[in-house]
Amino acid sequence: MNQNAPPAAEAAPAGSLSEDQLRKVEEFVEEEEGAFNRYRGWLAPALTAVAVIVSAFHLYAAYGIVRTDMLRGIHVGAILFLTFLLIPVAKRFRHRLMWFDVLLALVSVAVIAYMLAGGDDFTDRNTTPTNWDLVFGVALMVLVIEATRRTSGWIMPIVIGCFLVYAFVGPWLPHPWTHRGYDLSRLVGHMYMTLEGIFGTAVDVSATLIILFTIYGAFLQYSGAGKFFLDFSFSLMGGKSTSAGRAVVLSSFLLGGPSGSGVATTVTIGSVAYPMLAKSGYEKNAAGGLLAAGGLGAILSPPVLGAAAFLIAEFLKISYLDVVKMATIPTVLYYFSLYLMVELDARKYGMSESAFEAVESAWSLSKRYWYHFLSLASIIVFMLMGFSPTLSVFWATVTAFAVSFFQKETALVPRRFVQAMEAGTTGMLNVAATCASAGIIVGVVTLTGLGLKFSSIVIDYAGGSLALTALYTALIVWIVGLAVPVTASYIICAVIAAPALITLGVPDFAAHMFVFYYALLSEVSPPTALSCFAAAAITNGDPYKTTLQAWKYTMPAFVVPFFFVLDPLGTGVLLTLPKGATWFDVAGVLCLIFVAITALAAGLQGWLFRKTTVLERALLVAAGTLVIVPVSSLDAVGIALFGFVLFLQFIRRAKGGAPAT
Repeated sequence: MNQNAPPAAEAAPAGSLSEDQLRKVEEFVEEEEGAFNRYRGWLAPALTAVAVIVSAFHLYAAYGIVRTDMLRGIHVGAILFLTFLLIPVAKRFRHRLMWFDVLLALVSVAVIAYMLAGGDDFTDRNTTPTNWDLVFGVALMVLVIEATRRTSGWIMPIVIGCFLVYAFVGPWLPHPWTHRGYDLSRLVGHMYMTLEGIFGTAVDVSATLIILFTIYGAFLQYSGAGKFFLDFSFSLMGGKSTSAGRAVVLSSFLLGGPSGSGVATTVTIGSVAYPMLAKSGYEKNAAGGLLAAGGLGAILSPPVLGAAAFLIAEFLKISYLDVVKMATIPTVLYYFSLYLMVELDARKYGMSESAFEAVESAWSLSKRYWYHFLSLASIIVFMLMGFSPTLSVFWATVTAFAVSFFQKETALVPRRFVQAMEAGTTGMLNVAATCASAGIIVGVVTLTGLGLKFSSIVIDYAGGSLALTALYTALIVWIVGLAVPVTASYIICAVIAAPALITLGVPDFAAHMFVFYYALLSEVSPPTALSCFAAAAITNGDPYKTTLQAWKYTMPAFVVPFFFVLDPLGTGVLLTLPKGATWFDVAGVLCLIFVAITALAAGLQGWLFRKTTVLERALLVAAGTLVIVPVSSLDAVGIALFGFVLFLQFIRRAKGGAPAT
């Protein structure tokens, strides 16, 4: 296929990076999105046509009526078919169509055709599958696992294998892990012949929302919206010592909103912003850390968020607009934290006053390309008008297509339109494969009752303490995130870890948002810290030092989820205004968070109004940590410590002494 590289890979201007940097960046993008084949001859347009048809089918399904089992089945079949033809079994087979890839693609179609042709009789016999049911069911599980391996690497298949082994060996496990055990026919019946395994919630969300939002993001990308948001951000922030850092923060929000991809946002911004960051005075690892932190914000930013956000809505049976509303304050707090770190950077590194000058003013750009803001905002407008999320993204895509014709250079003419439709499907192969494979994990958890067992174990270890349970849950989600991508991490922990918090009285939406937030850490945590590694490739920095810098930039913001579950009212007041609460309650919690974020940011940077002493730095970290703990007396101690450090800083500033060393 000659043009199926994801838009993220195409967004980096070739002139701004060396060939070696481009190669490294492409490798990290491929780790997240798959190493695509690029074919020549008739095969390239043929596969382009298939990808376009798949996107068109899902757009039709958003507005038309398609049976649930048919939509999920066709979605999985199409994703598997394209994955085996577009992503090679190993790098040495790239750009060559192998006979076994064709065989796997055809078997993928056959497995789904067999399921759909069976009708109601097929689903009715899920507890007593026939031999052919077993053959096709096992084939589907193997195909899904192999597709996941091709798109995401070996770790996720290994995790799936462990869960499948757990399903088989339950009777021989020690308490409390023991369960009745399940044979192959029961597993196949549950995974293949019902809508609770592979074709469960995750695939439903993938088929109805994730692919539509990916198509929407591709339309924005190919109509030039991404370039406009980047240019607008740098034009708006130009001319000050913090300009480059501020521009990264703003552009990551504007670009991340429609893309929902951390690596894509990091690469797109980094290829343009790094020379400016270097000129401003950023050390290369610090610059890479800031770029990765900005990319991470993309998965938090409305209106798209990350793929896992759609799963939150489905798990909780709430509207996606409610999820967007819940994400609003946390998103603002995340960018406040990042903005604060940038401001401290300017003082710490003694940055130059004018790092860059924009070629065109923000006002001039806005006058010419204002309609891109309309494309971005339209999806929220449609949801506020009462449209379902599916219809909202459908009409937002139509809007993006229509307004692209306001300027000749942004018009989605047939060639660009085909590219956008193609990218809408190929750009989410990895996420769709992950959702299908996560269905196997969720199926094992529901069959064996692992979620309740795991929750009881966590609560027992925490001694019934909500604070310790929250801490253990955060660590569990983080450890899982070290091995698997964000979407898979959220799905696994939503079914095995979130119930522990809910059992202790945390509202279900707060527990799921807590898990979602910490699942995002996988973007900046090795060995899956793809955003950091991609940023390091751009800056020529050390990947692991860049990861540590990214942790420094993001860590203050990661105190926020503890306030979801440990706020004084115990109602998740940061996410939604509960009955009986007031905006003064929200303001009170926000004040505590601002103190915690500011104290931790200054402590991690070693700089407040001036360079901190060792004592001041220790007091700042202690202050931020104490405020997080849900005990009023400790909140007061934390605030007092923060105030004491401010007093010390003002005294030294008034005396005009030399900065502390």
